[in-house]
Amino acid sequence: MTRQPTLIEMMQQLIAMPSVSCVNPALDQSNLPVIHLLANWLDGLGFNTEIMPVSTGKANLIATRGQGAGGLVLAGHTDTVPYDDNRWHHDPFKLTEANNRFYGLGTSDMKAFLAMAIEASLAFKPEDYKKPLIILATADEETTMDGAKTLVKLSRPKARFAIIGEPTGMKPIRMHKGILMESIRITGLAGHSSDPTLGHNALEAMHKVIGELLLWRDQLQQQNNNPLFEVPVPTINLGHIHGGDNPNRICGACELHIDIRPLPGMALDDLRHELKQRLQKVLPETGFKLETLPLFSGIPAVETAADSELVKTAEQLTGHRAGSVAFGTEAPYLNQMGMDTLVLGPGNIDQAHQPDEYIDADRIKPTVELLRKFIYQFCIA
Repeated sequence: MTRQPTLIEMMQQLIAMPSVSCVNPALDQSNLPVIHLLANWLDGLGFNTEIMPVSTGKANLIATRGQGAGGLVLAGHTDTVPYDDNRWHHDPFKLTEANNRFYGLGTSDMKAFLAMAIEASLAFKPEDYKKPLIILATADEETTMDGAKTLVKLSRPKARFAIIGEPTGMKPIRMHKGILMESIRITGLAGHSSDPTLGHNALEAMHKVIGELLLWRDQLQQQNNNPLFEVPVPTINLGHIHGGDNPNRICGACELHIDIRPLPGMALDDLRHELKQRLQKVLPETGFKLETLPLFSGIPAVETAADSELVKTAEQLTGHRAGSVAFGTEAPYLNQMGMDTLVLGPGNIDQAHQPDEYIDADRIKPTVELLRKFIYQFCIA
């Protein structure tokens, strides 16, 4: 019989397996080695494991112990962002202990959480479970959210509550903003700059578009406010612009990329529709073509009710009131499947996506103990 690895050994092996998710195909990697490693461990512990294909070289893992309705999901994504090797002082794929920290790509965001979830489950025997515990590992959270979308499409897993171990400094999070990233393209007509009548200047048209965006931003912020967020209003950021090719040519095309962060209750499709309608309205009637294109499908905002049993339990166990963050997670997709979902993990968001990513060593044991209490509350008691 194969020996079950220790918690630190599980973290070591997970960090050692590259699983970068990137929109650049040259950098994108399969997560299957991580999924099979987790499945092997969980099989050996008596979990019923299902590997769910997502796309070529990508899969989710659903590992279940116990039966019946209700229960708890402990969820984490298996992919990491790309890394700049020149900026790391430690090997990204080797768990390195130093300065009371564990360094490695995925320590904080968020492979280490999956090891801690498995470790926490060891406190209970298979026959102890009155409701199921599900350890969920997903693909491509850092890019397309295809792993989470596949779960919704197939309506699995089924549970009453879910905790996603994204880095929150062990503070429960019940709300986050959504994310839209849109490309706005204006096509005009190039011509010689000595005679403006020879063309239609796309940069000038984009100037009107930018004015309308700033006006819309002001209106959205006047109409929508949630004081539970650090930035209590929706935001629109003008992040990238490119147009034209030479000073002596009328600009024939211009493209602007924007980032919108809506509050809970603001639907992505409604925002996209209003964006297109408002911008089309400020363009001249002739000479220009406007296109608005999603740079990715977007992440909805999420809010789990303050009076949810999961929220109340998390507040009691952690001593912190459930709060909010501005970054996106898989929580809205789990909520869509009928699960009250919290984001709660041992890492810090300041360490995510950074060189020399780490998790504090003194967070590990308290996190395992906290997860044991959640398992007991929602699966054993």
